[in-house]
Amino acid sequence: MALKKTLAEMEQTVPDSGARKRLAEFFDEGTFTETDKFLASDKETSSVVAGYGNVNGANVFAFAQDVSVKSGAVDKYASKKIKRVYESAAKAGNPVVGFYDSKGGDIGEGMSVLADYTEILSASAKLSGVVPQIAVITGVCAGCAAMLAATADIVIATEKSEVFLTSPFNNEDGKLSGAGTAENAAKAGVCQIVAKDETDAVKKAQTLLAMLPANNLDVPFCYLEAEPSDGSISASAKGMELVKAFSDKGVEIELGEKFGKAAVTALAAINSNTTAFVTTDKAEKLTAADCAKIARFVEFADAFSIPVVTVVNTEGFEGSSAAELAGSIRDCARLAQVYANATTAKINLVTGKAFGAAFAALNSADVTIAWDGAEIAPMNSEALKVFAGEEQDTSAFAAAEAGLVGSVIDPADSYEAVFSAIDLYSGKRENAPHRKHANLSL
Repeated sequence: MALKKTLAEMEQTVPDSGARKRLAEFFDEGTFTETDKFLASDKETSSVVAGYGNVNGANVFAFAQDVSVKSGAVDKYASKKIKRVYESAAKAGNPVVGFYDSKGGDIGEGMSVLADYTEILSASAKLSGVVPQIAVITGVCAGCAAMLAATADIVIATEKSEVFLTSPFNNEDGKLSGAGTAENAAKAGVCQIVAKDETDAVKKAQTLLAMLPANNLDVPFCYLEAEPSDGSISASAKGMELVKAFSDKGVEIELGEKFGKAAVTALAAINSNTTAFVTTDKAEKLTAADCAKIARFVEFADAFSIPVVTVVNTEGFEGSSAAELAGSIRDCARLAQVYANATTAKINLVTGKAFGAAFAALNSADVTIAWDGAEIAPMNSEALKVFAGEEQDTSAFAAAEAGLVGSVIDPADSYEAVFSAIDLYSGKRENAPHRKHANLSL
């Protein structure tokens, strides 16, 4: 007959692991409450630590894989812990953060390990768009774990972490340079942020949580204290420089910097209002990678009713035989569909060139504002002259006369114009047609 154990005796069976220290560092001091602490087999410690606490004073659920226990392998007990985190977050309406550091599933369990990951992936999918999900990769993240991490809204990986479905060392083509690294994951669009180390990764996750709503019914608001922008917008500013000019001082974080380099996607705060910025002014044309990056970002912002400000300054989509052979039109079409389906507040600011299909794809906005020097046309002026047989007026004023632009402003008035538009549409209500969901996975 088994003897009853005291709490003190049970506590001795739970080692002070790196995973617990990581969660203690992540949560506000003294707020971490561990759940399912003793959920494990009789003679083994669980490879996952789970619980909840406060981050910047707000409730958050989290789990952390413990690489010191069976190399962090996920077994049925660890699976239950992770699944319960998702279920609890769904009930409470709070974000989920997962810390990944594991060689994969517990192969010793045989086929049941597939059932374990299937249940976790299902729980994560059901929560997608309901509460924010952040994945923080601090070590090895392989196989099904990599797939699970990639389903999160935002993926943060430390520079030395590894992310792959199958080990690059075991592939037939050998280990190609960079395969499986965090750098490659960033270039491929798998992770949106690369952090220097674990401490930096934790800080970035904390910053993101301070800028995101608790769930899809909450109001997006930035809880980071900062001075509002002075409203000075330079006509020469581009990319993150322009985002920073709009944002409260120091409150902006770029996502996907190394993927789709013609565009910038970033979260920022305008007078403490969390705002999603998209700029298309870092290169002349948008590639398929840019389209994929923007589409995912806008879809994420829309899920949590975060206003989207799109800065348009592009000659259009990349046009080449290689792009066509790669099916770039697929990503362009998805981009257009995501923008059209988004019901959050959408403000477009045309700062330069806005040509062809790219303008049409990005222009399903509630408000479209153009700088007085902007140029808007079906194609660039030289090509337009050839096809039309004559010169045409492609100015912002001509676009306004045609109803493509709501107002034409001086660049110096940009901050007030954008802020007023966000404020005007902050309570926007738009009902989509009754359907199961849009077909966005083209």
